[in-house]
Amino acid sequence: MANTLGYGGMTNHLGDMQNSKVILIMGANPAVNHPVGMQHILKGKENGAKIISIDPRYTKTSAHADLYARIRTGTDIAFLYGMIRYIVKNDLHDKQYLNDRVFDWESIVEEAEQYTPEVVANVCGCTAEKFLEVVKLFTANSPGCLIWNQGWTQHTIGTSNTRLGPIMQMFLGNIGKVGGGCNILRGHDNVQGASDMANLSENLPGYYPINEGSWKYYSGQWQVDYEWLQKRFKSKEMMEKKGFSLSTWPWGVIDEANATNNAGTPLKALICIGNGISTITMTHKTKEALDKLDLVVFIDPYVNDAAVITDRTDNMFLLPAASQVETSGSVAATNRSYQWRSRVVKPLYEAKEDHEILFEFAKRLGFYEEYTRSLKNGKPSYEWPEDATREYNRSIKTIGLQGVTPERMKRQQENWALFDPVTLKGSGVVEGEYYGLPWPCWSEKHPGTPIMYRTDISVMEGGMGFRAGWMDKGPDGKPVVVAEKNGQTLLAGNQPAGSRFKGGYLEITADNIESLGITLSAEEKEKVKGKNWKNDNTYILVNKALEAGLCPYGNGKARARVWEWTDQTPKHREPLHSFRQDLVAKYPTFEDKKDHYRANIRYASEQKKQKWVEDFPVNVVTGRIVEHMGTGTETRASKYLAELAGEMYAHIHPTLAKKMGIDDGDMIWVHGTGEGKIKVKARYSYSVAETDIFMPQNFSGLWSGKSLVDKYPKGTAPYALGENSNQITSYGYDINTSCPETKCTLARIEKA
Repeated sequence: MANTLGYGGMTNHLGDMQNSKVILIMGANPAVNHPVGMQHILKGKENGAKIISIDPRYTKTSAHADLYARIRTGTDIAFLYGMIRYIVKNDLHDKQYLNDRVFDWESIVEEAEQYTPEVVANVCGCTAEKFLEVVKLFTANSPGCLIWNQGWTQHTIGTSNTRLGPIMQMFLGNIGKVGGGCNILRGHDNVQGASDMANLSENLPGYYPINEGSWKYYSGQWQVDYEWLQKRFKSKEMMEKKGFSLSTWPWGVIDEANATNNAGTPLKALICIGNGISTITMTHKTKEALDKLDLVVFIDPYVNDAAVITDRTDNMFLLPAASQVETSGSVAATNRSYQWRSRVVKPLYEAKEDHEILFEFAKRLGFYEEYTRSLKNGKPSYEWPEDATREYNRSIKTIGLQGVTPERMKRQQENWALFDPVTLKGSGVVEGEYYGLPWPCWSEKHPGTPIMYRTDISVMEGGMGFRAGWMDKGPDGKPVVVAEKNGQTLLAGNQPAGSRFKGGYLEITADNIESLGITLSAEEKEKVKGKNWKNDNTYILVNKALEAGLCPYGNGKARARVWEWTDQTPKHREPLHSFRQDLVAKYPTFEDKKDHYRANIRYASEQKKQKWVEDFPVNVVTGRIVEHMGTGTETRASKYLAELAGEMYAHIHPTLAKKMGIDDGDMIWVHGTGEGKIKVKARYSYSVAETDIFMPQNFSGLWSGKSLVDKYPKGTAPYALGENSNQITSYGYDINTSCPETKCTLARIEKA
């Protein structure tokens, strides 16, 4: 979605789903993965909303749906294109919206033409009648909300899934509408916050790209010399190169060919802080990498499961980190809202807070003064965490965190009862603010943006168009901002209410601001000379734009065609390990990709390596269960949650089980397309298709039938143990993000 609409995250907020008339849930199971969000969905249903669940298995969310459709894993794009084709053929598309706000939407219509109901049925594995039932129910009700999660992202074509969903919504005019939007339900706080603060290897905080301009900007924000910062890297090239991702780092250890992508050296050490790295695909490769590294450090409140699967005998350290109740500061929720969390108790025993651990690293590595200089910001000392919050208020202008100050968050924390849970509007001392100050919150006077891309309200009420300023290659090959492409304008044909400038415009800069009807004094011109809204530390450009009812990032069109990517428009491509071998030739995967997050990734060569379904005839669906979170490291350590869900299992359709001589309760071996195998209990269930099994991803502590209890430090083993389903998930990574393809796996099963 980031390249389609401009930013990631939910476009709307949880309470707004109560305004929806139809809620389409694909690639998500919020009744299990996001129970808080599910409460709002069910309140929407109480208000008359129809719920549609599209999923490879009948889930707890499906049980609440008015309509359920089962489709094959990895076929969401075909289903969505079928919906778009139906919308256009029946003249249900919002032509004014598309013409005003979407670049090259016609190319989507062209691609959709092939996806007749019969083709959708063939590719997706549903009936044409069921498909039509879904699209008719969704288009007959407005506004419609679209929900997804990892069931869409964890594919080789995950980015295309998350592009085409919003595009389908734009065909109906559902983006920027109360009760509409695209809502990605992340499972816990600070998934959004981690993304905002650059816990990703391809950008700096606030999604600033890792280029020279951004590094120089942040050198100024951090109050260090750019040249000093550059010397922390082996070369300028490496400073501006994407790093390994959570999915690709093992290949930087175990595949020597990838050393050329990493300045000529394999990875030698790993510091893992607060991440369940055993959740990525092919966990046996994670184990292989952990075994080979020179140094491994885990920093967690609980024993990280990955520390137990490795056979290391030295140079591995487990450092105790403080829990949430022992820390304070801001946390970001799935709907882009920031809240203040207060410490309940001081860290117990030897546990330290995350920042304290990082500061100790900085001291020992010799750059503590540089690391904390911007926190002090000219003062003798700094106040934690308030000054860290003020640092990102100053620095992260791209997503508008200027207005998310510690003072405002604390005031909101003390006045929760004064906010409306459906509109998020505050009253009394917090009047004029939305709860959580959801970004963009352009200034301390701005209320925040609970629903992105609304143009029926003013910018100072939370209104905005889509961003402008897409990049393209100039005549000299260097990136330049463009306002048109292939003869089509990239600027919007409408504007937020109350805007002084009518129509579209590029992002606000010192060079164009006066052409938009804004006058600067000679002194102001001098202060902002050569600046744009993203790097103007005086805030003159942002504040002047807001006064004129203009959005700082411009007013442009969302891109239905992304010209930099392999698939400029989304395309259905069969998974690398496809259950439908007959469709691989018609919908082939990508060509192999070198240096993809520093790893050489196989696509076509993996898909063509063999006829996978002949040796691995069972389709595997993985997901979460409501009792356990993530890898289950923390929740399985609770005796009460362990009592509710204490055993790993595989749901298997009785028809499939009988064919294989498997009875309910039998132990079975599940072999993956890699070298992994796991031993789990078979449970009969009609929730899965006759071709599939389902396994939760929340277990660890057993490895290929062997207990790992003796590897836990004394007294730390969880109450519930089980095999890790990701040990048998297949090789595969998203073509743009490198997100692992855990949702399209083939396996072979046999009675143990």
